[in-house]
Amino acid sequence: MSLAGLESLCAEIATCAPMRIIGRITAIEQGIIRVFAGEGQLAIGDRVRLLSAGGTGGEVIGLNAQGAAVLAEGPIGGARIGDAVECQGPSALRPGADWLGRIIDPLGRPLDGRRIYPGPLPQDLCPPPPDPVRRRRLGARLATGSAAFDTVLPIVRGQRIGLFAGSGVGKSSLLGMLARGLEADVVILALVGERGRELREFAEEVIGAKAMARTVIVAATSDQSPLMRRRCAWSAMAVAEYFREQGQHVLLLADSVTRFADAHREVALAAGEAPSFRGYPPSLAQTVMALAERAGPGTEGQGDITAVFTVLVAGSDMEEPVSDLLRGVLDGHVVLDRAIAERGRFPAIDLLRSVSRSLPRAATAEENTQIRCVRRLLGAYARTELMIQSGLYLPGSDAEVDAAVRVWPALDAFLAEPAPGGVEASFDRLSGILASAETT
Repeated sequence: MSLAGLESLCAEIATCAPMRIIGRITAIEQGIIRVFAGEGQLAIGDRVRLLSAGGTGGEVIGLNAQGAAVLAEGPIGGARIGDAVECQGPSALRPGADWLGRIIDPLGRPLDGRRIYPGPLPQDLCPPPPDPVRRRRLGARLATGSAAFDTVLPIVRGQRIGLFAGSGVGKSSLLGMLARGLEADVVILALVGERGRELREFAEEVIGAKAMARTVIVAATSDQSPLMRRRCAWSAMAVAEYFREQGQHVLLLADSVTRFADAHREVALAAGEAPSFRGYPPSLAQTVMALAERAGPGTEGQGDITAVFTVLVAGSDMEEPVSDLLRGVLDGHVVLDRAIAERGRFPAIDLLRSVSRSLPRAATAEENTQIRCVRRLLGAYARTELMIQSGLYLPGSDAEVDAAVRVWPALDAFLAEPAPGGVEASFDRLSGILASAETT
């Protein structure tokens, strides 16, 4: 047996418990199962297994003198008062290099029909982020395979950006493009509450076989319990942290934080937390921001996690709670606009509403000048677009608007272009476009 195989076998043996702690169901009420297993035997976050309900798992979400409040992860039909419950202890993952190219569930179980071996060390689901005093600064600009991100919306190593979009505007396609094209050693993709029929299609077609070789997909489909959907984001982040600790550069794609927040709301309300703004519990802010803070640069000797968190924006409401929280904590945000998608330009990036906080440091002085020029021209066109399209604008009235009209079709097309030549080639093409805007 190889050394790697021996380590995996030893890790699997280490997960075996020498004894089992058994509790009993004392009450079933309002979706909560009350379990008593003896004083000090259960803690918040521990997993249990209902032995009489088909082995359904559950998680401890509350404690009092009468025992633990457990939220089940599946059907509990057949459960009765006095039934046995196996206490399985705290949740943890054991990721390893063998996980690359695999699709797993939030508990680390394979979904692709092949056996998976645990790594040598357990990884906490919700550890604290790296020490803020010891964290390195953001790194160098990354080639992404997209002209827009290579120029006007740069992504740098260790940056965390939000991707804000409604349904059906090309969010998944953009994530696939970044998974295939962005410079990274490992890609971790969290699919939180996705449609089950799309999982295989996403892996085989959107990401593709070549990119899948460096990718780990952690998936919890929309029919699964809020516990599993919430855990999906935590598990994906824990796997990303494992590879960061190995000194690797990790691209984390989390789709979506909105569904993660919705799952947390369901769990928090079941635990008795009072709803507040739009039904979200007060703990939402800390939960979402704690997840985001775990991504980013590591400390000396570690790698980095470059993260893209998607947010489902209903009705283009950028002020709803999840959007508002993330915009304040991330290093930039990208807005996908439905009107742009409807006229056939993908990715449907609304540049004027999108910001990369890696600027101006991520670009040279000349490149920053070009980026400002692009924004100024697109802004001039946006202000007068209605007049231009209705024929009310008289050419020659405003030199900047005239320049914007000349260059707008080329700039709009540029934002949808791939970038096979990398950052330098993309800026060269952008320079040629801007040169045509000069008054002749």
